[in-house]
This record gives sequence, structure tokens and C-alpha cells, in this order.
Amino acid sequence: MQFLFRQPAMPRESELLPGRAEAIVQPVAHVVNGHALTPPYPDGLEVAEFALGCFWGAEKAFWSIPGVWVTAVGYQGGGTPNPTYNEACTGRTGHAETVRVVFDPKVVSYADLLRVFWEHHDPTQGFRQGNDNGTQYRSAIFTHGPEQHATAIASRDAYQAELAKQGYGTVTTEIREAPEFYFAEDYHQQYLVKVPNGYCPNHSTGVALPDFEVTPLQYVD
Repeated sequence: MQFLFRQPAMPRESELLPGRAEAIVQPVAHVVNGHALTPPYPDGLEVAEFALGCFWGAEKAFWSIPGVWVTAVGYQGGGTPNPTYNEACTGRTGHAETVRVVFDPKVVSYADLLRVFWEHHDPTQGFRQGNDNGTQYRSAIFTHGPEQHATAIASRDAYQAELAKQGYGTVTTEIREAPEFYFAEDYHQQYLVKVPNGYCPNHSTGVALPDFEVTPLQYVD
């Protein structure tokens, strides 16, 4: 009966919603630690961005990690500037629900953050996570610079090997240099603090990311 239902697909350029020139919101402070959500961030910190399904639970997985200075949720990877949540949910912006993680690399490594990313969702599901169906729920790593990119590729390859041992299929995670990140509406930021019993599905596979090494060849995917 699947032929009766339209399968999610990335929108063509002609299908993209126009969006707007102005940001829909200017988030002020993180509800948990009070740090500013928007840049400029303190010197020495780095930015990582991950999409792993519904961004409410995804953000919570990162904000309490030692060395993480602040987290925020937003929309990334599509073609509509400054989208709203309702627009992203139409599938006509091309954006994924994404978590920005600002971290101190002297305390927590990018590889450590990748471990959280891989182990908190199922990266083999394409344009969905469980019952959350749509391109906005796809798995993605938006990298900042060649070192992050190489590390992300190496981690993907290592995780794919472990998933295959457990009978899972091919990893569908998108890995590319980070496009512009658009902050989501204030009520989405740290949603599970504001709504403690809010929606927070668990789509993890139970498969652990093994230790992995990065080689120069992995700087080009």
C-alpha cells in the first residue's frame, strides 16, 4: 500500500518556499546555563552542527556534556532563508532540524560529540526517524572545516561497519560543509526544559561507535 502515499523527497528549487530576509527570532540565552545562543562566542570555542531527527530530544543529548558551552536548535541544509517551523514541516524548505553545539575542544573533542550523534539515532532511515517522517528529520553532519569533515567521514565508516554486523543497512547520513544555520523559534530552544514531559522519542540503534582513526585520504569524501 506504500504506493498510495507520497514518499518524502528533497524539494526542487522551483518548489522552495521564498522565506524572508529578516531572521524570525533573535534568541537571547540558554535556559539551562544562561549562555548566549547567538555569536560571537568566546575565543577558543568551536561550532559543530548535527541533524538526528526531532531537535527537541537531540539538543538535550548534548547540552549537559562537560565542555559544551551552549546548544541551540535551528534549520539548516535547505534553500529557504529564515524559515519558520511550520514552513520547515511542509518539506518545501529543504532544511533539516539541526542542533548547534558550541564546545571547548580542550575539554571535549569533536570525535566525542560524533559518538553522541551516532549513538542517539538510527542513521540508516533516510528521510525519517521512526514515525517522524519527512526530509526535516534526515540524518546530517554539517561540518566546519576540513578537520571536522575528515573526522566525520572516518566516524561514519567506522559506524557503518558496526551497524552492518548488527544487520542494519546503509548509512544515509548527509555530510557536508555547514551551510547557514537559521535559529528556530524561542519556544523550540531547550524545549524539554520548558516542557519536561514533552515529545522525546528514542530512535537509537543500541550500536556503539568504535574507536576510529582519521587518515589524510578522508579529507576528500
